[in-house]
Amino acid sequence: MEILPNSLSGVLTITPTRFGDARGFFCESWNRARMEEHGIDIDFVQDNHSLSEVTGTLRGLHFQSPPHDQAKLVRCGRGSLYDVAVDIRRGSPTYGQWTGVELSFENGKQLLIPEGFLHGFVTLEPMTEVVYKCSDYYNAEASGSVAWDSVGIDWPLRDTPTLSEQDKTAIAFDQFRSPFIWEGDA
Repeated sequence: MEILPNSLSGVLTITPTRFGDARGFFCESWNRARMEEHGIDIDFVQDNHSLSEVTGTLRGLHFQSPPHDQAKLVRCGRGSLYDVAVDIRRGSPTYGQWTGVELSFENGKQLLIPEGFLHGFVTLEPMTEVVYKCSDYYNAEASGSVAWDSVGIDWPLRDTPTLSEQDKTAIAFDQFRSPFIWEGDA
C-alpha cells in the first residue's frame, strides 16, 4: 500500500496494492490495522455509493458541520473522476486552498479527506461510480454546500457541468463562514 501526503495537511492519496492474475485482481481498500500503522486512526461508520450517468456530473462542494463533521475515504468503483478537497479550517495556513486527484477504476487510487474540508468531484466518464467511507452518519441539518465555481478550482470540464439544485444554489466561498477552526497539525 502506498500512502502519499498531499499539498494540504491531512489529505492523503492512498493506493492499495492489487494482487492480480488471469481472473482479475484483489485488494484491501481499507484495513484499520494497516492504516493505524501509518498514523491513520479513523472510525468509519457509513459507506456511500453514487452513480453518475453522464460525463461532467459535478457533485459538491459539500461538508457537514461539527459535531457531525465527516472524514471521507473516496475511491472509484467504475469509470473515473476528479476528486477535490478544499481546506475550510479557519486559521489554517492553507485555508481556501484546494487539491485534486484523478481517481479511476484503473489507477485504484483513493483520497483520504479529513474533517474540516469541502469535498467535491466531477465525473470524467459516463456511468462513473464513486464509493466512499464516512466517519459520521449523514445529518441533513449539519449538511452544507459551497458553490463549486467560487474557490478557483481548475475543474477538468469541457462543458457546463450537470449539477443538483442544491449545488446550483450553494453559497459563494467569499460569503461562507466556516464552522471549522484549525487547531494546528498533529
